[in-house]
Amino acid sequence: MSQSNNTVTVDVDVDGIALVTIDQPGRAMNVLNPSLVEPFAALVTRLETDAAIKGVVFTSGKSTFIVGADIDQLTQIKTAEEAYKMCEELKGMMRRMEKCGKPVVAAINGTALGGGLELALAAHARFALNDPKLKLGLPEVKLGLLPGGGGTQRLPRMIGIQKSFELITQGKELTAAKAKEMGIVNDLAETREELIAKSRAWCLANPKASQPWDNKGYRIPGGDSKSPAVVQVLAIAPSMANAKAHGNYPALTHIMSCLFEGCLLDFDAGMQVESRYFAACVASQTSKNMIGTLWHQLNAIKKGQSRPKGVAPSTVKKVGILGAGMMGAGIAYVSAKVGIEVVLLDTVIENAEKGKAYSQGILDKAIGRGRSTAEKRDQLLARIKPTTSYEDLQGCDLVIEAVFEDRDIKAVCTKKSEAIIAADAVYASNTSTLPITGLAQASSRPANFIGLHFFSPVDKMPLVEIIVGEKTSDETLARGFDYVLQIGKTPIVVNDSRGFYTSRVFATYIMEGLAMLGEGVHPRSIEVAGLKAGMPMPPMALQDEVSLSLSLHIGEQTRKDMVAEGKTLPEHPATAVLVNLGATHNRVGKKTGKGLYDYNGKEKSLWPGLTELYPPKAVQPAQQELVDRLLFVQANEAARCFEEKVVRSVADTNIGSIFGWGFAPNQGGALQFINAMGAKKFVERSRELAKAFGPRFEPAAIVVKQAQEGGVFEDVA
Repeated sequence: MSQSNNTVTVDVDVDGIALVTIDQPGRAMNVLNPSLVEPFAALVTRLETDAAIKGVVFTSGKSTFIVGADIDQLTQIKTAEEAYKMCEELKGMMRRMEKCGKPVVAAINGTALGGGLELALAAHARFALNDPKLKLGLPEVKLGLLPGGGGTQRLPRMIGIQKSFELITQGKELTAAKAKEMGIVNDLAETREELIAKSRAWCLANPKASQPWDNKGYRIPGGDSKSPAVVQVLAIAPSMANAKAHGNYPALTHIMSCLFEGCLLDFDAGMQVESRYFAACVASQTSKNMIGTLWHQLNAIKKGQSRPKGVAPSTVKKVGILGAGMMGAGIAYVSAKVGIEVVLLDTVIENAEKGKAYSQGILDKAIGRGRSTAEKRDQLLARIKPTTSYEDLQGCDLVIEAVFEDRDIKAVCTKKSEAIIAADAVYASNTSTLPITGLAQASSRPANFIGLHFFSPVDKMPLVEIIVGEKTSDETLARGFDYVLQIGKTPIVVNDSRGFYTSRVFATYIMEGLAMLGEGVHPRSIEVAGLKAGMPMPPMALQDEVSLSLSLHIGEQTRKDMVAEGKTLPEHPATAVLVNLGATHNRVGKKTGKGLYDYNGKEKSLWPGLTELYPPKAVQPAQQELVDRLLFVQANEAARCFEEKVVRSVADTNIGSIFGWGFAPNQGGALQFINAMGAKKFVERSRELAKAFGPRFEPAAIVVKQAQEGGVFEDVA
């Protein structure tokens, strides 16, 4: 017997086991929203009332299972009360399903995340396809939320509080094999047919299935919140969670509260506790910031919001990379990883070979951790050809230059490459600061010249900043955009200018840290303020990573360029500190083992000489003032970049700030920081900071206008 609506198909076999296939029309993936929840609730009613149905196996008609709740629906919620009601209704349906007295099995044929996994946890058993692409997890924390479909209550009752704490607070994604090992999945299947067969068999073998926590005498594995072992974990959990979060992510605290309070209570009371904390998350500004940017704006970018319309999609088959240093080697790896043939060129073959060896190092580590095989490693390495000959660039549809930041060296590379590659090939520079229009002057085909600014380490950093020169064609931009997506990175598009967008704004963060040092702020206070601001690294530690010598070189180059243009570079109070430490005291940074920090292997500590060169003031500023300075100086510069049309969209500006240099993700990006605060308040505080610390804090004209007229930063569709 078969029954179907647009979303859910029900086929009942001779044994009375209903195979329920979820396949939402018009969507690439199933999500939990009314179009799925309503027919599923009707199915639960049928399960409760139809004696002919002896059990249920539910699966997906798509290659993934259910990838979570519909975020678009969540963003329409205006109040905590609405969020609580929605949560309770969804959980009420799941609770009826697990208490119906008949077996319900989730046949997980693809990735199940968030609410999708929570629905599977409400089944009496779970079987999963043994597919390396399949991922199981509760990643809500990454959007400032917590699992609101019972995840914080069912998971600890299945696998224990401690393991659940790690999975939910980190938003970890597991393979099916790991989920089985942890006790989340009952068993694995190699094919879809086997998956359904095992699920049906379980139903027949367990005709009166119930959840362990609904049985008399049930105990949480490893103990409840009062047991000594768990008390020990929960006592240190808040400090562990906040060691990285610094109080910037309320969802973390709410998750811990759900686990602690919920596991002191009976299951149904624990579920209500979860709904209340979920509502608090949904109502928080942090969640609004993160969903707006890391969901809506990120998806708009990935769907090609910044890509020129009307240009046919393209793929790169062969890429030439000039320079086999850290950047070139990283670009070679990410290109070869997606099947692109790579020519890795350097001045000496040993350097080119060393660049290829970088890929081998990454792959050997992956093999050691059981994440890859020798066969896959060898296939990838076979795609990378180390060379010193420009002749080998023949057939490349893209060449990326990643050599030293020197115009003359880059010009030679351009000319030598263009003598070999096809007339329609794209030539890109990985420069981080030198204007593309100037570099393109060495090109005989500037329309095909573009900037592709990668971030280090390339294999880990998700962003590529695409820089459009004055003569770069739309077709070249589209091809650059497609390549960035092809290698699994996120592209932002910016117009040509000094330092582009990311380098220009990133510099304000580290320079502000050095300015504070020069004023007599204690170095440790500066570094703590950076972390409290929500940045992944404090400003002085980051300056050491970049190296003081590179910052000095860029500053010198910028000064020369501006003199040539008849302009002068405004003096920044950090410049004298940079010169004193980097040049006078030869404290170059991490690469030489001494900078603002001293380095001893993996250990590092602030150089004691800092407080001798810059004695701390007797009265230290309040920490919030330092945090404000670090965030306001970045947000203001980002607003200026938007005002000057250096960046082309609000989405590119926000995503570029988070993915490019780590602007506090909880703030939703540099422009969202201003939106959330409100332009009026931002302008007032900026002017206070400008009065105290200098004109670099004067609010951008665009924000002043917003403060007067009530505008916000937003992209118009």
